[in-house]
Amino acid sequence: MPNKALRILIADEQHFQRMRIERLFNQLDYYRVAPVQNLDELLTLTEYGGVPFDLVVINAALADGALDLRNFFLDHPQVNQALIYNGPPTPACGQQKVQVSDAALPDLACIQRLMATVDPQLPFVGTVISVR
Repeated sequence: MPNKALRILIADEQHFQRMRIERLFNQLDYYRVAPVQNLDELLTLTEYGGVPFDLVVINAALADGALDLRNFFLDHPQVNQALIYNGPPTPACGQQKVQVSDAALPDLACIQRLMATVDPQLPFVGTVISVR
């Protein structure tokens, strides 16, 4: 059963993209989703919010080189996990707090894999192999 108290922030300039990602989370029973359309809104919510976000999903193009998103999220105490999509893939370096994907938009399978780390109480989603 999903943890319905998880706080998720989606950042993308395109309204349609934000809604599409939000619907993916809704399909998995996550409804505490805050969508933002620009970097200023994201910075305001992460800097002045009293409660940390469990997950931030952001389009790399939103920063447009103005901010190193990977390092920002690695060191930010108000963000527990981050997925940067539509960006150049970078080596993991053993750090699972920030994941970078070159996909133009995360799909349901990507969100499910991500939520398996963010919400560890979720049952395993994948192929079940029966051993007799």
